[in-house]
Amino acid sequence: MTVVLWLLVGLVLVGVVTLVATRIRRLDRLHVRTDAARDGLEAALERRAAAAVAVAAVLRRDRADAVTRAVAATRQARATGTDREAAENLLGRALAALDRSRLPDAVLEELVDAEQLVVLARRVHNDAVRDTRGLRSRRLVRWLHLAGTAPMPEYFEIADAEAGVTTAAPVRRRLAPPA
Repeated sequence: MTVVLWLLVGLVLVGVVTLVATRIRRLDRLHVRTDAARDGLEAALERRAAAAVAVAAVLRRDRADAVTRAVAATRQARATGTDREAAENLLGRALAALDRSRLPDAVLEELVDAEQLVVLARRVHNDAVRDTRGLRSRRLVRWLHLAGTAPMPEYFEIADAEAGVTTAAPVRRRLAPPA
């Protein structure tokens, strides 16, 4: 073999190694992003549960029972690792059934903010999962097992407030008097 052929083989080999290394780095960054998005989603769901507890505290006992049971179901699902999506949908339905016009302004604002944060966090999480799954589905990643033993990330599907499950009443904000 000539020197030119050896250089060509070496160049191709360097190109393949570089391609594999960049895919490994990208896949690792996507897994880190997915984990961070999942942590953010967990925090948003916990904040919504805390807002639901505050809502239940100001409601009459008969109306607060459904919210309290739903919050307990979400916390149990998180602790046991069982069907978290179903428990969160149960909480969403319980919150949607509330008459929000009777809630104090501070509690209502916290609930609406928490629900909006859940919508945003779920979208960020599912976007990260989509990107990670997209890269993991490529041939080179599958053939060389570049994902290692990392589990395939899963989407988190719950009904959004915008989809109609948790209808948010407009927030009653007090305007400052004109100066």
